Amino acid sequence: MLNILKAIILGIIEGITEFLPISSTGHLYLANEFVKLQESQAFINMFMVVIQLGAILAVVIIYFHKLNPFSPTKSTSQKRETWSLWWKVLLACIPSIIVGLPLNDFMDQHFNTWQVISATLLIYGILFILIENWNKKRQPKLSQLNKLPYSFALAIGVFQILSLVPGTSRSGATILGAILIGASRFVATEFSFFLAIPTMVGASGLKLVKYFIHGNTFTGMQITILLVGTFVSFLVAYLSIKFLLDYIKKNDFKAFGWYRIILAIIVIGYFGFLK
Repeated sequence: MLNILKAIILGIIEGITEFLPISSTGHLYLANEFVKLQESQAFINMFMVVIQLGAILAVVIIYFHKLNPFSPTKSTSQKRETWSLWWKVLLACIPSIIVGLPLNDFMDQHFNTWQVISATLLIYGILFILIENWNKKRQPKLSQLNKLPYSFALAIGVFQILSLVPGTSRSGATILGAILIGASRFVATEFSFFLAIPTMVGASGLKLVKYFIHGNTFTGMQITILLVGTFVSFLVAYLSIKFLLDYIKKNDFKAFGWYRIILAIIVIGYFGFLK
């Protein structure tokens, strides 16, 4: 029963942090110190990735009509635009696949440390503040998602490579990248949401395959823990996405930058001096 409660807590953390540019990995790494599941390390590592599927499902449900190229209510041109959006999303996935697949095991073994996570939290926190200050005087070149060029999509995909380093935040890297090349905050955020669908489905699938290849199986309780964490992640991510879409209509991302800096200090303080 205690593991179920811990799965709920971790699902809440994942749901809140997956799409906000504050790093779900950094939060889960810190939370795991205090809310550690009483399971094997292999299961915990898999759980931390696979519960992201719940957050991804929230995107699919919120944007189902926009992402559905078969909708009978769409005109031919609207269906063509939807297919075009999917092709751009898939194009943006290619850089991470090329770089991430061969480096996946290496990154897991050498970069999933508090030193790396605190450094990336701090660096990207500062970058958010600096880029937003610089961006204040600029007018975005792109304010409509359906006008996003394929070259922009590929460039955003290149920025997503940065998120292979734990603590960076996939949404943070792609949103910052999109803003830097001229997208509005809203376009940058929505495209980051859509890019998460194939990216995180692929990452979760890879993690599950590796989990089973190494001879691991699921007990009935482990299946329950995984389903609970994923479901809670879905519910909370749904609310988190709604919050972020409303927030960016009136605000910039500097608050998230300051939050990342504060969290980095907490991580350094705890792991560097208290633990």
